[in-house]
Amino acid sequence: CHHHCPTTAHPATFTASLKSKQYICNPYNIMSFPGRSLQRAWHIVDASTQTVGRLATTVAPLLKGKHKPTYRPNGDCGDYVVIVNAEKVNFTGNKWKDKLYRWHTGFPGGLKQRRAQEMLERKPENILRKAILGMLSRNNLRHKYIEPRLKIYAGPNHPHEGQINEGAQVLEKHPRKRMGDFHFGLKDGKYSESGTYQEGKK
Repeated sequence: CHHHCPTTAHPATFTASLKSKQYICNPYNIMSFPGRSLQRAWHIVDASTQTVGRLATTVAPLLKGKHKPTYRPNGDCGDYVVIVNAEKVNFTGNKWKDKLYRWHTGFPGGLKQRRAQEMLERKPENILRKAILGMLSRNNLRHKYIEPRLKIYAGPNHPHEGQINEGAQVLEKHPRKRMGDFHFGLKDGKYSESGTYQEGKK
């Protein structure tokens, strides 16, 4: 609060502001939940017949923890998300032919590109990964903490049976038109579906 802190102003002004109790250095009442007090749930998502962009808008907030009342933009309070059947996602329009994925190898003349259809055939997991991570800010919080919690697999199987039971409910499909009662695919005010493992205190 360097720009707004009255300590840099006239001492009489600073004293008067303290007496009137009108000055608060931190205008945000931020709650902190360190250690095991922070719950982390596991969500299972079936990408079959889902549109890439709409699915990404559901998964990205879960990774950040924006569906929780304890959300802090500078804190690692998100959940784990497991996505299966990544090779069955859909694009609208002609994006399978027109959309290009570009990257650079770091060497001179190393600019590479691949069409979405080619990416689906070679690395279908990368289509969803790039769409979801592209909605998150590029900072240490994303690289070190959020990205490792995103698990994407081609096919219906995944190695996380210990955290997600066989009969666990998958997240609700994102509607074509988001309504007011759509809460990140969760129902009844819950923060995870039944049958999923939750770390932390309950």
